[in-house]
Amino acid sequence: MLAVFEKSIGKPPEELSIPSIRSASPLSSSSKCRREIAEIFRSLHPDSSIYNLANGNIMALSHDGENLLHPRSIVVMDDVFCIFVGNLENICELKRHYGLSRHTNEALLIIEVYKVLRDRAPYPPDQVIRDLIGTFAFILYDAKYKNLFAARDRDGGIQFKWGVAGDGSLVCSDSPDIISEACRKSCAAFSRGCIFMSGNGLVSFVHPLHKVRAVIREEDNDSNGKDCTVMFQVDLYTQLPSIPRTGSASNWADATKVIQGSAE
Repeated sequence: MLAVFEKSIGKPPEELSIPSIRSASPLSSSSKCRREIAEIFRSLHPDSSIYNLANGNIMALSHDGENLLHPRSIVVMDDVFCIFVGNLENICELKRHYGLSRHTNEALLIIEVYKVLRDRAPYPPDQVIRDLIGTFAFILYDAKYKNLFAARDRDGGIQFKWGVAGDGSLVCSDSPDIISEACRKSCAAFSRGCIFMSGNGLVSFVHPLHKVRAVIREEDNDSNGKDCTVMFQVDLYTQLPSIPRTGSASNWADATKVIQGSAE
C-alpha cells in the first residue's frame, strides 16, 4: 500500500528529516516528489489500483506479494478512502457493536468507526482504536474534511513505515523498497500502538496520556562516518494532562483538538 499527502494535510514530524539533513546528500536531490513516487509504485506494481486525489495526493494498493494471513483491502465510501492491511480477531464483535452487516470487511469497518468518531463520538480516537484486536496497519483519508488518519497495531505485526518526500510530503507504505526509494534516509518505522491524525501528529493509543518522542541515534559506518536514524517512542516518564471525555455533541474536530492541546 502507498499513501502520499501534501504537508498541509499530513505534516510529517520534523525529526523524520534529520537523517537526510545530516547525510552527505541533500534531501531535495535524493528524495522524490509525489508524481515520481506514484510512477515508481506503478512501475513496480503494474496491476495496482491508484487513486489520484486533489492537489496531487495519492493512495494506491497492490496485491503483489500479499500475505494470505495479512490481506490488503481498499474501500471508498462517501468520499472516505481506507486502505487496510492485516486482520482483526474481534471483527465479529465489532460489527455487532457498530450494527454492521456480516459482509463488512476490515477497511469498511474502519470507515464506519471513523465516521462515528467524526460525527457523534463521546470519546477520543485512542479509546476506539484500543478496541481493535489483531495484526493491522491502516491509512484513512476523508476527502471532504481533509482528515488523514493512520494507525499500527500494538505489536507492530505489519511492516509499516513513513517518511518525507523531496517536496515535503508525507509518505506511508508497507513496502520498505518504496519508502527507501521515495524518501531515502528521511524515514522511520511507524510506531506500533500509535495513531497519526491531521493537525495532531503521532499519539499512542496504548498510552494516550504520555507523549511520543523522537529518539535520534548515530552509529559509525564502514566509511568512517556516521549513520543517523530516528525512531519514535512513548515517554513513560512524562505524563500529559488527563484527556476529558466529552459529550455526544462532540465531533471529530473537537476530539482531535483535545489531544492536540494535551500534547503541547
